Amino acid sequence: MSLTLAQFNDLSQEVAIAQLLTCCTSKSWAYKLAVARPFADVDALLASSDAIWNKVRNDEASLLEAFDGHPQIGNVASLKEKYRNTQSSAAHEQSGANDAADEVLEALAKGNRDYLDKFGFIFIVFATGKSAQQMLDLLLARLPNDRATELANAAAEQNKITRLRLTKLLGNASTSK
Repeated sequence: MSLTLAQFNDLSQEVAIAQLLTCCTSKSWAYKLAVARPFADVDALLASSDAIWNKVRNDEASLLEAFDGHPQIGNVASLKEKYRNTQSSAAHEQSGANDAADEVLEALAKGNRDYLDKFGFIFIVFATGKSAQQMLDLLLARLPNDRATELANAAAEQNKITRLRLTKLLGNASTSK
């Protein structure tokens, strides 16, 4: 569902929260952002979202709730589907990923399992425009971190994802950022 900002501002509280939960599954974030309406423009909505996320991210349960809204990339078959299905992905997201070697996909699947085992939540990364190799490199670079560092890293990546999803929800409305 794509909405104009005016339509989003006019939604009932319940429907607005439901729409926001498609962007980020932290109930606390969605409720607080829905309550903050109306927004004068998309930049104001994104600024409010950022401010709310910066408060919510201090609550580990809310972070984990947001992370749980992402599918885990856990096996080679799902990785191949994600990176090779040009029908369901935008071309800019696929550049350099369409021809990912099986070895890269297998290493990414193993790294995701290792990450989940170590930190207790899935690897969160803003994947738009990244190849499978770039994702693997990022995962391997972050794997040695401690849990607190990774919660912060994943929270920052989650916010990037949320901002993109909010923009898509609002029909790719233009922003000045």
